[in-house]
Amino acid sequence: MELAAEPVVYQKLLPWEPSLELEEEEEEEETSEVLVPNPWRHQDSSRNKAGGLPGTWARVVAALLLLAVGCSLAVRQLQNQGSSTGSLGSVASPPGGHSHGPGVYHHGAIISPAATCSHLGRELLVAGGNVVDAGVGAALCLAVVHPHTTGLGAVFWGLFHNSSSGNSTALTSGPAQTLAPGLGLPMALPTLHLLHAHFGRLPWPRLLVGPTTLAQEGFLVDTPLARALVARGTEGLCPLLCHADGTPLGAGARATNPQLAAVLRRAALAPTSDLAGDALLSLLAGDLGLEVPSAGPRPTLEPAQQLPVPQGILFTTPSPSAGPELLTLLEAALHSGVPIPDPCPPFLQTAVSPGSSALAAVDSSGSVLLLTSSLNCSFGSAHLSPSTGVLLSNLVAKSTASAWACPLILRGSLDDTEADVLGFVASGTPDVARAMTHTILRHLAAGPPTQAQHQHQGQQEPTQHPSTCGQGTLLQVAAHAEHAHVSSVPHDCCPFQGF
Repeated sequence: MELAAEPVVYQKLLPWEPSLELEEEEEEEETSEVLVPNPWRHQDSSRNKAGGLPGTWARVVAALLLLAVGCSLAVRQLQNQGSSTGSLGSVASPPGGHSHGPGVYHHGAIISPAATCSHLGRELLVAGGNVVDAGVGAALCLAVVHPHTTGLGAVFWGLFHNSSSGNSTALTSGPAQTLAPGLGLPMALPTLHLLHAHFGRLPWPRLLVGPTTLAQEGFLVDTPLARALVARGTEGLCPLLCHADGTPLGAGARATNPQLAAVLRRAALAPTSDLAGDALLSLLAGDLGLEVPSAGPRPTLEPAQQLPVPQGILFTTPSPSAGPELLTLLEAALHSGVPIPDPCPPFLQTAVSPGSSALAAVDSSGSVLLLTSSLNCSFGSAHLSPSTGVLLSNLVAKSTASAWACPLILRGSLDDTEADVLGFVASGTPDVARAMTHTILRHLAAGPPTQAQHQHQGQQEPTQHPSTCGQGTLLQVAAHAEHAHVSSVPHDCCPFQGF
């Protein structure tokens, strides 16, 4: 069942005008005692004669004052520029000097596994986009720069809370389908296009500009990708991620994918969700010597599954994701009244641990988008399509349920339009539902955090965070007290950006 479009409504932000502040300052100066002579205001010559400075010296002092103020402002601007970019996030101080610690923003923020993609998501927010624009743009960026965990060949799940309507909507790619033996049918483009068509604000082509440029002109291999290449080896991945001698690209090396750039340019022109993926499918079928597959199950948008709790309502994605399992575990734990379980319960043993990727976007009004995707394991099938530059997944029709996918949103009282909204999304562990259960129960037991706790959360050391089990990562976003908050476990795993 598809839902009607419900765009996120934003209040227009008034631009900062220095002239207004100057007018206010002049009004204050007229009613307050002057402690330091104002060099821009006319001085009574009789006061100079009585004991003040001569006119020439007054002008010299005024010039020196101007020079000192100018130097001070220049130094402050350089300091702000130096502190606004870092490995984890950026914090730009508003004109009035009001600022917060890392991970706390006045308007919106995004967190993802790649700094380049978090930055791209922030740019879309600043350009007037909403959290759906930022999240979809960042997901397409990750499809370029993190081919070991996601891509156009991946399967996507999503959870979107619309603060304007109060509704939470689940995004699903549908059941895994087989393109060829051992190769999953790529559903990323139609899935992300469907989400954007219903809830996005910026034009669809605008979201593909950044990812297309990265694929065409090149991107720097980051540490997670470099480590994955060393662990996996380069078989099937050359020449995309290899040097001329076949050795894997290391961190800091530049990689390009012009075939993928061409696919993204064609996708930017697609007017519908179905057509967004059709061009890719026809090229893949040509690579594999197959007929273009007939239309199967399509991505859908449907109301999120929910579980009422004393603190509000929990929302998650439906089956075959792990969302229902997560709600079942939480409901049993809450009704039993037993103590919080061990932080790392024994995992179910699997032959291959699914590899996945996650990102989250939030704005201060309470709109939240959580996206998670997977190729099933590192680099998926390792089948690189020569005409598209796409790595296909090995998620096929007989694959197990998407145990890596269970994004969750906690919304406070539905009657309170200013209630806090929290989002949790994890990746990297094959039993993410059981790993997240402990984190959610700890949060529910602790009660709603204060503003100081929210602000301190992004500055904690990794040992002070609750832990996901195994090698997973947990992203948390929140809308609290008209601010957007982002954090992660481990503390330094995922760069964030906001404004």
